[in-house]
Amino acid sequence: MNRTTTQSTVTRMIAAASVATLATIGFAGCSSNASSSSTTGATSGPIGVSLIVKTTTNPFFVAMEDGAKKAADAAGVTLTLAAGKADGDEASQITAVENAISKGDKGILITPTGPSVEDALVKARAAGLFVIALDTPPTNKDSVDITFATDNYLAGQDIGKWTAAKLAGQKATIAMLDLFGDKIVSVDVNRDQGFLDGMGINTADKAKNGDEAKTGTYSGGDYEIVGNEPTNGAEDGGRTAAETLLSKNPNINVVYTINEPAAYGAYQAFKAAGKTDMIVVSIDGGCAGVKQVKDGIIGATAQQYPVKMAELGVQAIVDLINKGAKPTTSPGLDFYNTGVALVTDAPQTGVDSIDTTKASGICWG
Repeated sequence: MNRTTTQSTVTRMIAAASVATLATIGFAGCSSNASSSSTTGATSGPIGVSLIVKTTTNPFFVAMEDGAKKAADAAGVTLTLAAGKADGDEASQITAVENAISKGDKGILITPTGPSVEDALVKARAAGLFVIALDTPPTNKDSVDITFATDNYLAGQDIGKWTAAKLAGQKATIAMLDLFGDKIVSVDVNRDQGFLDGMGINTADKAKNGDEAKTGTYSGGDYEIVGNEPTNGAEDGGRTAAETLLSKNPNINVVYTINEPAAYGAYQAFKAAGKTDMIVVSIDGGCAGVKQVKDGIIGATAQQYPVKMAELGVQAIVDLINKGAKPTTSPGLDFYNTGVALVTDAPQTGVDSIDTTKASGICWG
């Protein structure tokens, strides 16, 4: 394995226990990039914050917006919402960052969709805004003050370990349905590489998708990777990607997907091809995805907590402005870990998980 997975179930499910009862959060100390932002100290006027998500076509980001609005209302924050037209739309996010600077916002919460956006965030920090990445740690660490996110590598490892156990020694013929094919984004790479590592497959460059050996052995037997196809995190993208890989090899029996919309699209493609016996795994844990696990469409998913990310982000900026308290990263990490839990109704020995009944009580969307 490339990364340790010895955390206890309680630690790894921190978000599941706290997301529904998020109380006042006291942040102290310094963030990983604490020297940049000068927006500190009490303020008499309203605190302006912009939340900029990748797209509003994905329930994950809709839930994030809902969480931010609730937290902003409670704290008296003036919240501006913005989003890309689709996942990967850097231009719209850059415009939203520029707008936040020009109207004098105190902070930005953002799920950055690419490197050009990070360049704009560097300018925002230089202008005195406190910048928090949500869900997607940036490639350029200097583009944000701190990140609140799922440990995406661990989430990938969870579904990889579960898949390897579920196969019980069968050959794994794997379809990799990633986010992008033309750019490197941390959430994409970490989930992909984490999944392979969880399967026991040696990764080549952990910062790059698709360069591992296409055949070899995983922890339970032999594997073959049919290919990596981008989905843009969308249902239609998942369907097209699955169709492409099925045309290369109709014997696919393992389908890794970047998120649940892509997973459902892939399922539709396989079903249309008369295949319903493959193992589909994903990451998100939205209410629709949890139901798909319950219905047998997805075998297992790693549940993350976008509402908590947004609530923490809003509160962090409020505490920074009013108290001068900067948020800190989680011990041993360069971001604040908002938690992850594997969801499945087919638990495997040695793999911590919760069932769909429990997951339904803490899902989103």
